Amino acid sequence: MNAALLYPFILAAGALQALGNAMNAQLRGALVNPWLAATVSFAPIVFVFVTLFLVMPTPLPSVDQLAAMPWYAPLGGVAGAVAVFGGLILVDKVGAGPFNGLTLTANILTSLALDALGLFGMQAGGFKPMPWLGGLLMVVGVALIARTGAESDDGGEDRGMGGKLLYPFILVAGALQAIGVVWNGQLREALVNPWLAATVSFLPVVFVFALIVLVRPTPLPTRRDIARLRWWMPLAGLTGAVAVFAGLLFVATVGAGAFNGLLITANLLTSVALDHFGWLGMKRVAAGPQRLGGAALMVAGIVLISVF
Repeated sequence: MNAALLYPFILAAGALQALGNAMNAQLRGALVNPWLAATVSFAPIVFVFVTLFLVMPTPLPSVDQLAAMPWYAPLGGVAGAVAVFGGLILVDKVGAGPFNGLTLTANILTSLALDALGLFGMQAGGFKPMPWLGGLLMVVGVALIARTGAESDDGGEDRGMGGKLLYPFILVAGALQAIGVVWNGQLREALVNPWLAATVSFLPVVFVFALIVLVRPTPLPTRRDIARLRWWMPLAGLTGAVAVFAGLLFVATVGAGAFNGLLITANLLTSVALDHFGWLGMKRVAAGPQRLGGAALMVAGIVLISVF
């Protein structure tokens, strides 16, 4: 199958991922406790995928396919969720702009390395200068967009050395996000049934979030907080999960670099639009020359990665 035919679906998944992020922000504000909000966000994902698996239980993997599955494949969801954990814990310490910029930069560069070196079962493509040039353009574009986000968050104030010491952990979270996509693809190949694979990927994530809520049950939302809850807020996880499901299906065909590049580009372009128009309750941040320039660099970068 021509990989280019899958690009529109991946771009749509990236746009939905951005919508899910905005909806999650509103859900967290309404439920106060970030771990409770994450549990509420992820629980419907597991419910939907379990239901789909029960309705469509075939095909099922053979014993040989299960035996050949890499031990780390079921951990793809947990690896990808490290960035979610990091966002809940660290974004207030470093600022949303730097956090997103570092996470996405690590994601892009790790994806290119996975393709070039053939890590975790990916087909090795070797070093190709044009995709790496595209990755560099995307990193610069991310930095321009994230910088305007940081200025809108805190007026451009420096968070201090304490925040900068957290940067290596955020970079690791971004790298794990890219690796998690590849692991999910391997899980899909081993388990054959995509609904079963998605259930296995998300179930440990919900378990971890629920366990943290039990260990740290406070703060809890008040009646006034609950009144702010809208019907669409708990659907944030499902909206964002489309990107994970797309990874299960498509990453082996299009490659980690192209998949994550397309996903991130659509995500950030949609995020710029959400901020500019103030949709879904987001704080309005005008799409000025710096943001639009960053968006243009990202589009140019993903063209280089996808074509070459």
